[in-house]
Amino acid sequence: MRSLQLIDSLNAGGAERMAINLANGLSKLGNYSALVATRTDGSLLQSINPNVDYLCLKRRKVLDIKALFKLKKIVKDNNITHIHAHASSYFFGTLLKLIYPKVKLIWHDHLGGRVNQKGGDKILSLCALLFYRILVVNIDLLEWHKIHTPCKRIDFLPNFAVENNVAGYTELKGMKGKRMVCLANLKNPKNHLFLVQSFFESKVFEHGWSLHLIGEDFNDDYSKNIKIFITQKGLKESVFLYDSRKDITHILRQAEIGILSSTSEGFPVSLLEYAMSGLAIVTTNVGYCSKIIEHEKNGLLFDPTNSSSLVQSFRMINEDDLLVKYIRSNAQKQLKEEYSENKICQRLIDLYHGE
Repeated sequence: MRSLQLIDSLNAGGAERMAINLANGLSKLGNYSALVATRTDGSLLQSINPNVDYLCLKRRKVLDIKALFKLKKIVKDNNITHIHAHASSYFFGTLLKLIYPKVKLIWHDHLGGRVNQKGGDKILSLCALLFYRILVVNIDLLEWHKIHTPCKRIDFLPNFAVENNVAGYTELKGMKGKRMVCLANLKNPKNHLFLVQSFFESKVFEHGWSLHLIGEDFNDDYSKNIKIFITQKGLKESVFLYDSRKDITHILRQAEIGILSSTSEGFPVSLLEYAMSGLAIVTTNVGYCSKIIEHEKNGLLFDPTNSSSLVQSFRMINEDDLLVKYIRSNAQKQLKEEYSENKICQRLIDLYHGE
């Protein structure tokens, strides 16, 4: 079994991180492992292990013949048996399958919001006729694909997180011991404005708490509205935006609370990263989040459409140190055990072999 992870870019995102994590994890188990970005490199490039063969095709358009045949050459020369396409790269993977049919094409769907689509996707359905297997990041997606996608093998594969080995360079502002971090690019459906509004309404900043938003800032209306709210409410000394960062593990070790406020999710890697770094978790209850986190056991859950729900969570954190220590300890122990790199990669190998 010789596999290649296929992803459109290495920009910071959940699907991109998992493509790299799987490529790295498979190589650690002694398997040949490659990673190809179809369009562009990105901030996650440094996370690729030296044992993983990497190449960027620099694809310029949907049907880039030169890039396609370059990928075919890579697959053929390295005797690749399995193409593991992540997110939107399934289309380019399908084109490869058409010109090199002996390879097995697996598609990994990370888009939790897909379950809100009333019908199927015609292009996806056509491509799925050539899929060997579909992997999904939560049970809702599993059920959706059973109805809407013509692929016989559909399986749930949990995400996992690994420590980031990039040297630390980001120093968080705010008071030590009272920092909250949100790892999410500034875009829908990450719900940042709701998060900042709830933080303001809770008044926990008056007790020294600060909120740190780590994720790519596209400088569009989404981020503009967040910045306007921060300025209008006088939160410039309590809410901080850092744009995309590479030294995630270093950043998380400076915080106490990890937050996710999305209105739609698949299986967010950020929750596992929070637990691995020993943070107490406060998260939206959408997607697979409520399967990972049990309220007041290993984290706090809230409704991302109800600000009073998150406000209450903020106030609990401020008022109950024992609860914070309890959920932090439980999350670190449980999530490390259940979602380890070795365990998930061994499961993936079984799926590659048809089990």
